[in-house]
Amino acid sequence: MNLIEDRVRDLQARIRKACEASGRDPASVELLPVSKRQPAALIRQAAELGFRTFGENYVQEGVQKASEMRELRFVLIGPLQRNKAKPALEHFQEIMTLDRPELVARLHHLAEELSVVRAVWIQVDLWDEATKLGGCPAAGVGDLVRMLDGTRLDLQGFMAIPPPGSSQAFLELARFREDWRQRLGRPLRLSMGMSDDLEDAIAAGTDQVRVGTAFFGERA
Repeated sequence: MNLIEDRVRDLQARIRKACEASGRDPASVELLPVSKRQPAALIRQAAELGFRTFGENYVQEGVQKASEMRELRFVLIGPLQRNKAKPALEHFQEIMTLDRPELVARLHHLAEELSVVRAVWIQVDLWDEATKLGGCPAAGVGDLVRMLDGTRLDLQGFMAIPPPGSSQAFLELARFREDWRQRLGRPLRLSMGMSDDLEDAIAAGTDQVRVGTAFFGERA
């Protein structure tokens, strides 16, 4: 049994235990492997275990991997600059870090030009952490939602990187998502929780946890 298989088994056990404690179905929580700075060989090992979608933080690195492994899906979970929007749309199946109107406008224009439809998420920041980690403050989310309406950019939900060690932050995000569900009258997914805090995220109701180190091991 290889090391990735061992780690995946441990992660799935953690997810299952957290779901049982919260009265949730483990199948309701997606495990997204974060393959930033991981070699293609390890990604292919993960693919052999059934994983088809991988999160990448950097456009250039993700584009290279997506070009080499076209049978897999890559999603962008790192910040996106406007000048890298075109390769991001061309090579990533989802973009999870929409956080400002000018980026949405640029992606909308390019999606029309390229005739592509892409799943997108709004990265939210409820704790004034945007200068460090990116994210749209709560007051600005409505503008982004309106800009996305009727475009080739299909809103999936919200992604966030809460302050470390704050279980309350996950509950705040869950309430934020529920408020927008009610406003829009449609399902919205929530992506939060990583290697060290996925249990708190699951307890609060996340649909996806993004895991790098606990999945692949330490990065090179």
